[in-house]
Order: sequence, then structure tokens, then C-alpha cells
Amino acid sequence: MSIPESQYHRLTSGTAEIVPQDALRSRLESGTPLRVKLGVDPTAPDLHLGHAVPLRKLLQFQQAGHQVVLIIGDFTALIGDPSGRSTLRPPLSKEEVDAHAETYLAQVFKVLDPELTEVRRNSEWLSCLDFADLLRLSSMFTVARILERDDFQKRYREGVGISLHELLYPLAQAYDSVVVKADVEIGGTDQLFNLLAGRELMERHGMRPQVCMTLPLLEGTDGVQKMSKSYGNYVGLTDEPAEMFGKIMSIPDELMIKYYRLCSSIPAEEIDAIEEGLRADELHPGQVKRRLARDIVDIYHGGSAGSEAEAAFDRVFKEHSIPADVPEVVVELGDLVHLPALLKELGLVSSNAEGRRMIDQGGVKVDGSALGSGIYDCPAEDIDGRVIQVGRRRFARPKRN
Repeated sequence: MSIPESQYHRLTSGTAEIVPQDALRSRLESGTPLRVKLGVDPTAPDLHLGHAVPLRKLLQFQQAGHQVVLIIGDFTALIGDPSGRSTLRPPLSKEEVDAHAETYLAQVFKVLDPELTEVRRNSEWLSCLDFADLLRLSSMFTVARILERDDFQKRYREGVGISLHELLYPLAQAYDSVVVKADVEIGGTDQLFNLLAGRELMERHGMRPQVCMTLPLLEGTDGVQKMSKSYGNYVGLTDEPAEMFGKIMSIPDELMIKYYRLCSSIPAEEIDAIEEGLRADELHPGQVKRRLARDIVDIYHGGSAGSEAEAAFDRVFKEHSIPADVPEVVVELGDLVHLPALLKELGLVSSNAEGRRMIDQGGVKVDGSALGSGIYDCPAEDIDGRVIQVGRRRFARPKRN
């Protein structure tokens, strides 16, 4: 049976590579629901739009009637995925991984339908392997094959250590595909080697190998680096609506279509028309970006949150006013306040270092007046009950306890 071209276009829109391309179409046309796998290692507690890119693609498969299999890599997280890394990842404890996994799922189900999602933890099968099992599995790959990975090659050439357990990571991820009988596995472009390893291991087990679908990495709001909390260019899935809207409005215009394809709920055909309208100067980029921001806010906050966030954005940016609902935060204030630490406590920055940097850049205001560079300490009475603003969108009103 054939599938509607619109459905195939939707499922493949925004992808970087599909291996092999013809196998995906033929499997979709078989009429049998596919098992579509995504593995995530809970190495940090919070997700951002970059993490949500493969989740959006899973949702499209889910809506087309296929079975989504989400693997929480609670075992592989103890190894640490070396993909794209130039150094060994610091190990996490089991307690840290378990805590992160719980918050992951709460955020994942902002995108996926929990009733239609098969959630597995790979400790179910990987923790049960004994040394003999590991030897049998590892005999199916060669060291030369594993060292074909770009990141391993680079580290080897530069004399940077590669621990033996890192070489086993692709094997562990590949074995996940064998256990859950994946038809399709989704991952970022940096995951292609691991996805192909899954195909190879499935073939060696006499199974039909999975189709590998990679998605491009999403640049952050700076338009340069990939989205990351450490770069400060991220849009968090739990960001407040007004902050999320403002961050989307700050992305470069040339990234809008990529964000539409990877982050929005707008149909692929409509995105094609938007792209053509922008190219022909028939659509105003600002209005197109506003629609994108409203849609993304609605996805993660529901209802009319996007329109309300847009109105709040306009009050701050077009009318240059302080929002009426700035949250008041009760804090301990000594006679002299160290501002970078206070900004971190208020949740306006992620670290003292970021606080100092924002102050030095003129990005911190108290009741609308910017602090001078190097002003890191001030009397408590200059802060108590006043509105502190960091950047364009972050506000808080500290109140002495």
C-alpha cells in the first residue's frame, strides 16, 4: 500500500540523513506500525528546545499511528556518551541519574502522549549481562571499526586518552535496538555512528536492521553555537511563557525556518509556503517570528499562553515598561549584598560568573537603571523591594526576610 505523500513529507521534513532512504518508505508502505526508538541519557535535569527536536519527530510518528519507544539510558548514562566530546565525561552516580530521569519524563510528556509511549530503561537488560555476554557482544565489532568515529580519531591523533568503557558505548546503544526490535532509530547528526552500529548488530543477530534517521543539531538563540545551557543560548522547556517568547524573538531571522521545521507544530506544507513567502519578500519576518514564538509557547504551556506572552513581550519591549506581575522573592539580605550571588539566588542567572558578566555588560538594571561595570556589591536598602532586571526578559523583586 502507498502512503499519502503529505504524510511522508511530514515524517521526513527537517531530517539531515536517512539510512537507507528507500527502506523507510517501503516500511511505511507495508501498513504495519513501526517501532520508532529514541534513546536519551539523563545526564542533566533540564531539557531545552534542542533536546525536544527528536521528541517532535517522535510525535509525528506517534500521530501517524506508529509505536514510539523511548529508552531512558539509566545504564548508559553511567558510561557517558562520548559523541562529539574531546574529553572524558565526568561519571554520574546512580542517584543523580535516577533523579534526572524523573524530571526528564515530566518534560518529555510536554511533547509526547504518555498513553502511546513505551518507556523502557536500558538497565533492564544491560545490567543483567555478565562478562561472558559482554565478550560475545564485543566480538561482533572490531577496534578499527569503533575507531572510525570522528571524535575517537581526533582524540587518538591528539594523544587525548580514550577509556576502554567509552569504546563500549556504541555497542551498548546498539544492543538497545536489538532488545526493543527497533524499525527506526532517531538521533542527532552526532549520533549517526551509534545508530549505524545498531543496524550492524541487528544484522549480526539475524534481524531486519533499523532505519537510521538523523536530525540536525539546533543552534541556540545566538545563532552560532549549538543550543546548550553552558553557552547561555538555550530555550528551556520549563521557561516561563514570557521568557520563552522573548528568547524565540531573539533568534536570527535566518534560523526561523529551521526552528519552524524542528520545533513547531506547524504542518510541513505550510512551512514550505512560509519559506517561499519570506524568500519572495511577501511575508514580514517579524510577523513570521511572532507566529513561531506563539506556537512554541502554546506547545509547552497550552491554551492561549502564546498570545498572552506576546502581549507581555510588547509591554516590555515596545512600551519599555516593567511587567506588572514581577515575582517577589523573599531572601536573606545582609547590610551589604553581593549582587552576582543574589542574581543566582533569584534565578536570574545560572552562576555567579554569569552574574558578573551581565553586570559588566550593562545587562543588569535596578528599577530601570543599569548598574555600572564592576559594581558587584551594594547596600541592602538599594535592593530591598526594587525590581531587578537581567537582560531583556528576566525580572525579580527581592524582599528582605
